[in-house]
Amino acid sequence: MFSWIDFLTFTGTTSVTPGPNTILTFSTASRIGLKKTLPLCFGIFTGFFTIMLLSTVFCSILMKYLPMLHTPMVILGAVYLLYLAWHMYKSDTEITAKDEQGGFRKGLIMQFVNVKVYMNCILSLQGYILPVYEGQVLPLLGFLFLVPSISFLTLMLWGGCGSALSRFISRHRKAANTVFALALVYCAIKMFF
Repeated sequence: MFSWIDFLTFTGTTSVTPGPNTILTFSTASRIGLKKTLPLCFGIFTGFFTIMLLSTVFCSILMKYLPMLHTPMVILGAVYLLYLAWHMYKSDTEITAKDEQGGFRKGLIMQFVNVKVYMNCILSLQGYILPVYEGQVLPLLGFLFLVPSISFLTLMLWGGCGSALSRFISRHRKAANTVFALALVYCAIKMFF
């Protein structure tokens, strides 16, 4: 049975925690406004969707023809999440704005070098989706849109909050990093159950 709580915890946590997409969206929106940042966000969504499509095909083939790779991939994914959690917990650096302009092409191209997007796609597929929905085209198509859409919603959150979120996290950096780190540890553990 598919665990929506575990899946949404994983996808929400990996999407909302700081990474290239959220930081770029945050910094761009805080300088030029959310409306002018929308092309960047739609570019990120399109690139994320493309990578999710390719990951779905790749992971489905692995599950069908090389099922013995599932467990090692889940273990590697869990280790990666624990690595991210450790670095998130130890992190005390400020989020800084880069002098970047929002644009669709930039958001699209950036996804193909964004390791966090690849890990989000592959881990959500291997840890949650494919063990339950392998070979079922309609549910896989739904997740193909759902995972990037969740990421898009978190981009809107980061962009919409702008400098107010930056001030809040700056004042409560250790607490925020601890919560994000514990959520990642929870996701790593739940991948095995």
